[in-house]
Amino acid sequence: MAAFKGNPEIGDLINKKIIAPLASANSLADMPDFNDANKLGAGKEMVDRLANLIAIFENPNLAFSKKRADGDDILGDAYEYLMRHFATESGKSKGQFYTPAEVSCVIASVIGINDGRSKSSTTDYDPSCGSGSLLLKVADAAGVRVSAYGQEKDAATAGLARMNMILHNMASAEILQCNTLAAPRFMDGDILKTFDYVVANPPFSDKRWSTGLDTANDPHNRFKPFGVPPAKQGDYAYLLHIVRSLKSNGRGACVLPHGVLFRGNAEAEIRRALIRKGYIAGIIGLPPNLFYGTGIPACIVVIDKENAHARKAIFILDASAGFLKDGPKNRLRDMDIHKIVDVFNRRLEIPGYSRMAAIDEIEKNDCNLNIPRYIDSQQAEDIQDIEGHLRGGIPAADIDALHRYWSVCPNLREALFKPNRPGYLDLAVDKSAIKTTIYQHPEFVAFTEGMNAHFAHWRTRAAATLKALKPGFHPKRLIVELAEDLLAHYQGKPLIDPYDVYQHLMDYWAETMQDDCYLIAADGWKAETYFEEDKKGKKKKTWKCDLVPKPLIVNRYFAIEQQGLDALQAELETVAAAMTELEEEHGGDDGLLSELDKVNRANVTARLKEIRNDKDSADEAVVLKEWLDLNDRQAALGRSIREEEADLDAKVFAKYPGLTEAEVQILVVDDKWLANLHTQLEAELSRMSQLLTSRTTALADQYEVPMPRQIEKVRDLEDRVNHHLLKMGFAWE
Repeated sequence: MAAFKGNPEIGDLINKKIIAPLASANSLADMPDFNDANKLGAGKEMVDRLANLIAIFENPNLAFSKKRADGDDILGDAYEYLMRHFATESGKSKGQFYTPAEVSCVIASVIGINDGRSKSSTTDYDPSCGSGSLLLKVADAAGVRVSAYGQEKDAATAGLARMNMILHNMASAEILQCNTLAAPRFMDGDILKTFDYVVANPPFSDKRWSTGLDTANDPHNRFKPFGVPPAKQGDYAYLLHIVRSLKSNGRGACVLPHGVLFRGNAEAEIRRALIRKGYIAGIIGLPPNLFYGTGIPACIVVIDKENAHARKAIFILDASAGFLKDGPKNRLRDMDIHKIVDVFNRRLEIPGYSRMAAIDEIEKNDCNLNIPRYIDSQQAEDIQDIEGHLRGGIPAADIDALHRYWSVCPNLREALFKPNRPGYLDLAVDKSAIKTTIYQHPEFVAFTEGMNAHFAHWRTRAAATLKALKPGFHPKRLIVELAEDLLAHYQGKPLIDPYDVYQHLMDYWAETMQDDCYLIAADGWKAETYFEEDKKGKKKKTWKCDLVPKPLIVNRYFAIEQQGLDALQAELETVAAAMTELEEEHGGDDGLLSELDKVNRANVTARLKEIRNDKDSADEAVVLKEWLDLNDRQAALGRSIREEEADLDAKVFAKYPGLTEAEVQILVVDDKWLANLHTQLEAELSRMSQLLTSRTTALADQYEVPMPRQIEKVRDLEDRVNHHLLKMGFAWE
C-alpha cells in the first residue's frame, strides 16, 4: 500500500490490488471501498487523505509483532479496549454489539468450561455473537484451544467479530453472518448442530424475532416441546434456540431481562416446561445499567442439560447490589465477579444473597422465578423502639445486632454500655469518647495487632515470590496467583471481608502494579530514568522513572535531606501565615496598612520612605518594617528551598545508575507494592472501626433524650418565650 502513495489512482489500486484478493481468499462480499469520493473526497484530496492514512501505519511504534509479552495478548486486549469505549460512547444505537468483559467472565466461570474437562474437541457457540467478546472470554477460560463458532445478524458487527478472533489468536473460529432464529447457519445436515457450551447476550425483548420464520412449523423443532414465544417478546426464542443447540450433556448461559423470570401467558408456559425438564440450573440477578444497549437490570439464566434429570432445585443468586458506578454505566468489580463465581459454583447459601430454591417451592409459586420471591436482599430497616423513646435507654436488640464486633471484642461492649433496665442500656462513656474507647480498648488493640501480623505473614511470602520474578514471566498469571493467595489468606478472618482485601490488590494492580510488571517482564529489574517531552517532542528539564519513582529513592536514601527540606517548607508556611495575619490585622479602612493600594514589596518600601521623618507614623513604620522583614525571610526561604530541591534532585538522579538489582527489588516490592497494599488494609481496619463508632454514636443520639424530657424542654422554651412576649406587652392566648 505504501507504494501507492502519491499515485492519482491510489483508491482504485488499493481496491484492486489489496482489497479484492483479500475478499476473494476469504469469500467476503461486504468490503470497504477506498475509491469512494463521497467519503474520501475527489482528486488530490483523496490522494492526500489515503497517503496520510497509510503513513500512520508506517510508524515504527505500531510494529506490534515485537511488542507481545509471551502469554499475554496485548494486541487483542487493545482491540477489546477500543470496542468497549466505542460501545460506551455509542449509546443504544451501537452499544448492543458488546458484552461487558466482566459479565463474560462470570458466564465463562458458571457454565464450567474452566473445570478441567475441556479438550481440543470441545465446542463453544454464541448464536448472537455481536463483536465476539463473550465468545472469546468463554473460549479463553477453557484453558485449551477449543473450537469456537458464532453467528451474527449484522454484517458490519460480524466483521468486528472476525477481526476480534484474529487479534486474539483465534483465527480458526468460525463466524457466520445471518439471522440465527430465521436462518441458523450451523447445521449437521438438516438438523441444528449441537455444542458442548452455548452462551449468548441476545437483543433484549426483540420485537422482530419471528421475521422470516414460520413459528408454528419451525423446521428445527425449537418451540414445539415448550411453546411458541410471544410475537413481540423474543427473549425465550433465543433461550430455546440455546437449549436446542446444546448436546445432551451440554451447558450454557444466556443474558436476559428480568421479565423472563415472571412474565405470564405463553412465557409462563415455556418457563414451566423448562423448569419441569430440569434444564434451568441457576439464576443470577445482575445490577442495573450494566449493559450498553439498555439500562434495565438483567439476569443470567444458566442451562445444564447434563444433570437435568436429577434436578430438585434451582440455585438463585442476587448480585444486584455489587457494582461500581463507572461513568454513565455501572460495572462489576473484580470482587463482585469473584464472589458471584465462588458462591454459584460452590452453591453457598448466604442470607440476602443466595439460596437453593426447591422445585416444589417454585411449583407452589406457579413457576414464577422472580428473585425477590426467594431472596430478601433489602437492607434491614432501622426500627424505632417506642419504649426507648418514651422511657429512655438504647434497646439491647440494636446493640446485639453488632454481634460481629462483640464476637471479637466481647468486653468492649461492657466498656461502651451499662445497664439501664431489662432490655435497655445506656452509654457508659461520653459521646465524645466513643471513638477513643474503641481504638484504645485492649481487645481492639490486640485485634488490630493480630491483623497486622496476619498481613505481615502473607507479605513475607508474597515478597519472596515477587522478588524472584525474571524477565519473560507472565503478568496476568502472576496477578491471578497472587490475588487468589491473598483471598485465601483472609478467608474466615473476623470483621474483614476477604473480597474487600482482594479488591484492594486488584485496584492497585490496574492502577500501577500491572504496568510495573510488564516493564519487568520486558526489561528486568531496571530503574531507568528518562526526560519528559512536550507536545512537540522536545525534551523538558524534568525527568522521571516509572518503575522506581523519585519519592521511593528519597525516602530510602535521602530521608535526612528531605527532612531538612520539609523543615524549610514548614518555616515558609509559618512566615506566609504571619504575613497574612499581619495584613488582616492592620488592613481595612482604619488599619495601619490602609494607605497602601496593594500590599507588596514595592508599595511598602515606597511608603516607608514617605513617612521616615514623620513621628506621627511611627506605629505604621513598625508594622511596615515587620512586613518587610517577613517578606525578606520568605524570599530567602524560597531561594533556599529551590537550591535544596535542585541539590536533592541531582543526588537522586545520580543514585539511579548505581542501584543493584536487589536494591531495585526492595524499592519496588517492599517500598512500593506491598507498602501500598498495607496502607489500604490499615484503612480497611480503620473503616471497620469507624462503622462501629458511627453506629454507637447514632444509637446514643437516637435515644439520648426521652420523649417526656423533650416535652418538658419544649414547655420550658414556650414559658420563656411567653415571658419575653409579656414584657413586650403581648399576651399569648
